[in-house]
Amino acid sequence: KFGVFPFQSSCDKDVILNILSVLTDLLFLGTSRRIHYMISKGGSEALLQALVAAARTEPPDHSTLLPLLRLLARVGQRDRKFGLKAQKAEATDIILSLVRRNLGHHLHLTHCLWVLRVCASNVTTGTTLGINGAMELLFKVITPYSKRHVRTVRAAIEALAALLKSKSNSRRAVNRGYLGELLRLYQDWHHNDISNNYIYIRRGLLLCLKHITNIQLGRETFLGSHGMEILFTSVQDCLSCKNLDAITTTVTQILRKCYPKECLPVVTVRSSYFFPLPRNAKAEPPCEGSEGEWLKGDSESDGEEEAEKDLDNEDVESKEEDYDLETDVNKLKSRPVLDRPEEELGQYEAMCPELSHNFQELESEPEEEKSLEDRTESLPSTPSHFISSATSVKHPNCRWRNQRVTEMGPDPREKDFKVPLQSWTKKEKCRRDLINEKGDIVEAAQDTDSCEGENPARIHMLTLRPLPKEAAWYKKMFYPECETPVIPSPGGRLENSDIVINLLEKHQADIPFHSPHFYIARAKRVKSIPDYKDLAFPDFWGHQPPPYSKPMLERKYGVQRDKVLDDVRRLIQPGDVIGRTVFDLEASYSSPGAPGCLTFFSKFESGNLRKAIQVREFEYDLIMNADVNSNQHHQWFYFEVRDMKLAVPYRFNIINCEKFNSQFNYGMQLVMYSVKEALQGRPCWLRAGHDICYYKNHYCCSAAAGGGMRGKCYYTLTFTIKFPHKDDVCYLAYHYPYTYSTMM
Repeated sequence: KFGVFPFQSSCDKDVILNILSVLTDLLFLGTSRRIHYMISKGGSEALLQALVAAARTEPPDHSTLLPLLRLLARVGQRDRKFGLKAQKAEATDIILSLVRRNLGHHLHLTHCLWVLRVCASNVTTGTTLGINGAMELLFKVITPYSKRHVRTVRAAIEALAALLKSKSNSRRAVNRGYLGELLRLYQDWHHNDISNNYIYIRRGLLLCLKHITNIQLGRETFLGSHGMEILFTSVQDCLSCKNLDAITTTVTQILRKCYPKECLPVVTVRSSYFFPLPRNAKAEPPCEGSEGEWLKGDSESDGEEEAEKDLDNEDVESKEEDYDLETDVNKLKSRPVLDRPEEELGQYEAMCPELSHNFQELESEPEEEKSLEDRTESLPSTPSHFISSATSVKHPNCRWRNQRVTEMGPDPREKDFKVPLQSWTKKEKCRRDLINEKGDIVEAAQDTDSCEGENPARIHMLTLRPLPKEAAWYKKMFYPECETPVIPSPGGRLENSDIVINLLEKHQADIPFHSPHFYIARAKRVKSIPDYKDLAFPDFWGHQPPPYSKPMLERKYGVQRDKVLDDVRRLIQPGDVIGRTVFDLEASYSSPGAPGCLTFFSKFESGNLRKAIQVREFEYDLIMNADVNSNQHHQWFYFEVRDMKLAVPYRFNIINCEKFNSQFNYGMQLVMYSVKEALQGRPCWLRAGHDICYYKNHYCCSAAAGGGMRGKCYYTLTFTIKFPHKDDVCYLAYHYPYTYSTMM
């Protein structure tokens, strides 16, 4: 309680110095628990009162003030209400007065700046300090660029960053032109800090810019001052050095926040499909109007709201906003936990056999299991053949997927169809064909004698015929009577009804629990709102279990920020951006793809791809369709892609995801099905993709379109894939597709 007594004699001064010395030893050498104990006993108030008393003595005794300021800075870091206590004790004006007096004395000034920083950590106190001219004083300290008195400059920058947490101070800084000065100052420190000795100063300046750009006026001024270009150019020098991660992460956060908001490149975010519901006979499809006007209105209202709000927990909000940029997967938001004890889940095993059964070893009779274990199964050696290019068929009706479900009459074998019970063992993994890096088929080297005495009827295998080598093999398969594609009249059917029969004869397939003929017969009877006419090849042909288990994909270090910077490059370096729509679900006709461009399709059961935009030569933005009669729920995707090149990394960005987080941030991969692989004996959905991550992008939607939530943001799921074959037909999906027809 020494702070309540004024200094009236040299004896009082000696006592005060001794007390300050003891407190310094206790607090600087002790634990934070000791500091919190002191705060709970009124230590902050006592020190502030002592500061006021010491500063009012003429002349000020710096032998007392300096240790007192050090203690205040130490305690203030732990006391969340320190700023309010300083205001109540009328110490804020004293601190500013000390800063003004010591502008030429850097040792004393540094101590004053430390206390000013902890006072400004409270937004209300920081606003008061800004009104009283604190920012002007700090800019006198940090400008112009100089490496003299670096310790003082660092303290001033940290105090300025604390002041700019107040949006009132941020607006004041923008109006007085401080944002441009901060950008120039950051450039000077970046260019002259070759040895990276002043990282803390560079990051402090970035924090100032980050706080200023929390307001709409700051973001607009930042863009007008070419801040995007300046920071994007400077961060390129930091990407290769892990010691500069703090700078790289802060720059990424600023760039992403200041990226101009845009509407999705669709006419309306509502689903492309509409169905009038019962009891609502007057319901009409949603009008397709532009949603671009909301951006201006939202920006204006945003500014008004920001003028009224100064939140103390802005750091927490910012951390929440940018959690997806975390490079350490263990620091990401925690995974969801079970809503009940795990023991209670046992009662559901009967309905969820996949939780307890191993489908590589289906249950069967004991004698069958024994015979299976004694066997060593292997696929027969088949000649290696490449499937020739399928690019010359341009009309949609010439594709595998476009086997019209109305073309086939009732299959005579349908009534006799029975699901075969096939037994699978883990030995199947050993008998799969291996695929080398070039996609060639490498026959498994297995002992041919192991198949002697085997009952061929008991072995489940795919009997393949040699594939034709000529380029138009698929034309002859689908249309044996002509060399050119058959182009039907609008709404008409293909004259040849033997397409599926020819395909199955060429490649005899025996998929467990699946018959293509039976599936087609079932699919014919399914009614859908889009009135699908096409079948996806994996659904028609069937698929086998994956040949092996695959571990979770290891998360690449810093992958999110790399992708965000790639997106920023589109804005500031648009020279290589193509921006061509290559697929549109709502288009009344299918435009031919450009040379070297992928071809997309999703108009089949369970398919979901609304629009595909070619961004660069090997990069595509994809937009998913919302649920019927809805403007949300875009998690599921399932589409076909073809006309790819071999061993080329294609990047796909699904830009209208809605969830705040995704399992794709924890090592999950999408699934891919290759038609060429299927016809060569490996009809499997396999996990695929690398450089996978999920992060918030710059697309938003209006309040009306977003279900009442103003400025709802979208997220991007990005992944890169190298396709195993040239000119293949591949299907990509969120997870293993399971159509309604399959369930039937």
